[in-house]
Amino acid sequence: MTNTMVAPDRAARLIHVLFVIQLISMGAMEMSGPFWPIHLKALSTSGLEFGFAGVAVYVGPMLGIMLTSAFWGRVGDRTGHKLMMIRALLGLSLTQLALAFAGDVWTILALRFAQGACAGYIAPAQTYGVSIESPLRRARLFAYLQVSTNLGSLAGAVAGGLILDHATFFWINIVAAVLCVCCAAAVWSILPNVPVSSPVPAADPGPGAVARSGSLSMWRSSPIPGLLGIVGILLVSRMIAQTPFSLYVSSMFDVGNWVVGLCYGMLSLGFAVSASLWARYFEDKTRPEALRRMTLIALACAGLTLAAGLTRNTGVFITIHFLWGILLGATTPVLMSLISRAASGLYQGRILGIAQSMTQFSSVVGIALGGWLSDGIGLPYTYFFVAVSYALAMIVILTLRRERSVLAGSPISPGQQEATE
Repeated sequence: MTNTMVAPDRAARLIHVLFVIQLISMGAMEMSGPFWPIHLKALSTSGLEFGFAGVAVYVGPMLGIMLTSAFWGRVGDRTGHKLMMIRALLGLSLTQLALAFAGDVWTILALRFAQGACAGYIAPAQTYGVSIESPLRRARLFAYLQVSTNLGSLAGAVAGGLILDHATFFWINIVAAVLCVCCAAAVWSILPNVPVSSPVPAADPGPGAVARSGSLSMWRSSPIPGLLGIVGILLVSRMIAQTPFSLYVSSMFDVGNWVVGLCYGMLSLGFAVSASLWARYFEDKTRPEALRRMTLIALACAGLTLAAGLTRNTGVFITIHFLWGILLGATTPVLMSLISRAASGLYQGRILGIAQSMTQFSSVVGIALGGWLSDGIGLPYTYFFVAVSYALAMIVILTLRRERSVLAGSPISPGQQEATE
């Protein structure tokens, strides 16, 4: 194993610092998350422009991250991931500040794309965490950091709704910009630099040969492509409701913006409550066992989202979102841990960057599908589309379970994995 080890007590403190920084920075971004359609509707000059912008405002930053995450991951592998975290947070701060003063739809969309291209904080934060934490706790690390993201999403969505109820959208972006620059300062002043591991060739195989052989071995007979596919289909299902969410809740339940933010955040709260527990549960499961349980989780998500589409009771809808979030806590952290363990220790930044690009691509597909289906077929059917997508996800997981590339490999339990890392 090539990750740089830090004394366990110090590593634990640094992971807590990462948790707080990620919570605040992701919360800052999610302050505007549920409310972009409301803001863009006021700025749009036609229904066609609003229909396009309502999807593009979410897709833009995801496209930016998707196109640049692997690149930033490679840079981080060479220069260190602390620098990449600072770069990402400053990028978020500057673009949020610019968005506060953007007065037309097309400027907003351009800035949102730039935000994704120059930011991408989560992948370097995860890779930095991997470099200082024991491999024995990797699943818990991913769960812990994703808990911070989801708690930030909850707090940010509610805070954004409160600001919008009492002020303007301008102030949401200003507050987000200030919080992100404060997070960048915290990373610079609190987190130590971690030395970058370098591959050592055995006998001068020639320029680039080590990188090429490492990259090939990563993918040949590897579970990584299949695991990325599972992450992707589950994220498509999750993101279908993203674009129409605020309009759906407002029209179906006739509630204020703070309630919209609360409904949006309950998914994240459920995730935060359950992710660490799910990580412990899956730690000693083999990969085939884990995937068998993923099929059941996808089935349960389909049932819950079907119920969400049927209810017209606000309390029931909020409860369903909380339970849905609990189930989601068993998906991405566990799958990302498996992907990380399947990667060479020398290529963590690259592989996690590729995984980040995959998650953004899947989110783009989900958001585009959600916007197209809700506009073309009808807003009231949004959650029925989500339920159907989860049913398809269950079929995909069952299919991939039978593929040799997915089933190959050792258990999730790190003890048997260390020899390959």
